[in-house]
Amino acid sequence: MAERDNLPPAVLYEKRGHVAYITLNRPAVLNAMNLDMHRQLLTVWEDFNHDDELWVAVLAGAGGKSFSVGQDLKELKTRYADGEPFSSLGSAGRPGWPRLTERTDIYKPIIAVVEGYAFGGGFELALACDLIVASEASVFALPEAKLGLIQGAGGIFRLTRQMPMKLAMEMLLTGKQISARQAQAFGIVNQVVDGAKLVDTVEQLVNDILRCSPAATRAIKNIAYDSADKSLPEAFQTQYAAEQRRLHSQDLLEGVDAFLEKRPPVWSGT
Repeated sequence: MAERDNLPPAVLYEKRGHVAYITLNRPAVLNAMNLDMHRQLLTVWEDFNHDDELWVAVLAGAGGKSFSVGQDLKELKTRYADGEPFSSLGSAGRPGWPRLTERTDIYKPIIAVVEGYAFGGGFELALACDLIVASEASVFALPEAKLGLIQGAGGIFRLTRQMPMKLAMEMLLTGKQISARQAQAFGIVNQVVDGAKLVDTVEQLVNDILRCSPAATRAIKNIAYDSADKSLPEAFQTQYAAEQRRLHSQDLLEGVDAFLEKRPPVWSGT
């Protein structure tokens, strides 16, 4: 037990002002995700979701070589050898559930910062974020079919919604890798920059979001995702939880007052 306690955390979590910085921290194995990482991530996402002082999250991988190469296959083999049932879609009944890839209750913006590999579950985790900023050297792939697996952490669902179907199917069925520039051209990456500019680019994006009302950004995210499968009339008629909160927030009046008074708004998010 003492030896385990001395291990570095699999996830680093830092709060700076209104920003949560979350870092996958297993660089020696290219940030492969094991059960311990999933357990820690659940705690982090719960805290981020319920801390009203946190308005945006930045998710990255430690080490500079990989965002994450996905599931820790060595651990997976051991788990199966110990009699664990084979997994399919989702992670219900397993540590860390509900994982970010399955959650629909986090309305705050989340930015994935990809530097290096985003493979398998790592790519699926990035796809579950609202924005992706990547370095020029980054590579994306969903190679599960080559291993007799499927993209069970949402890759099948999200990739076919976030890029053209035929191109998504080619990636899913062949496991092919694409560059950061290709990912941007396909519409699944927002910005691609030189690695040396990655931190500054992300901070600029974070600051752009922080200039906006947190009540508004949460409502926008809530409405955008929850209306995606609705017809236009249904979308207009639906009540959205975060939008109801915005309508009763101090931000609703602050934004207009600040504009008319020609001053920067002071957002509260409440």
